[in-house]
Amino acid sequence: MKIRILVVEDDEHIRNMVKTYLQRAGYLVDTCHNSDKALELFYEKAYQLIILDIMLPGMSGHELLKEFRSGHDIPVLMMTALQDRDNELRAFTNNADDYVIKPFSYEILVKRAEVLLRRSGALKKEVHAGKLTLYPDIYKAEYDGKAIVLTPKEFDLLFFFWQNKGKIISSENILTKVWGYDFDGMDGAIRITIKRLRDKFPVNIIKTVKGVGYYLEESGDEA
Repeated sequence: MKIRILVVEDDEHIRNMVKTYLQRAGYLVDTCHNSDKALELFYEKAYQLIILDIMLPGMSGHELLKEFRSGHDIPVLMMTALQDRDNELRAFTNNADDYVIKPFSYEILVKRAEVLLRRSGALKKEVHAGKLTLYPDIYKAEYDGKAIVLTPKEFDLLFFFWQNKGKIISSENILTKVWGYDFDGMDGAIRITIKRLRDKFPVNIIKTVKGVGYYLEESGDEA
């Protein structure tokens, strides 16, 4: 599974350098220079990490961080030229995962990003939920030790449920994050893919909350 990172930085040189180093490390990278575009991209695509400047046109990075943290667990790495203690404290108070001060080493920034990705599970060789085991790097799934053959889209959807385990996810959110904001298939694609997933497992691991959305059943038992 290709990891996608969003870089929000108003300095064009820094923005392009961060993108270049992350791409060399094998990541998909989207960039923008202001808060409006950052929010647009955030709600259009599924990101595994956000690298966020503090001083931006429009909303500040601190305000954007609050938006990103509202109902989401995506790791956020803050970067800034501000060296005062108050900004650093504010970032961590708003649940930033890391904080770097400019100028910084781009190689070290990539390593810091990888630490956060490993911590979140995006770079783990395997992740677990009850009897379910997923191997994101090779699109492999197992249930109770037995291999489950999934299509890439089925795996993407199941991994998205794992990333949001413990939460009920709306059809709109699934459609946007897994299929893309410009997909014109309505939620029929979701229902069909979920049915296929359910048919491939010995128990129903994806539960429906009528009128609300879906969630991953972590216990591995029928409910």
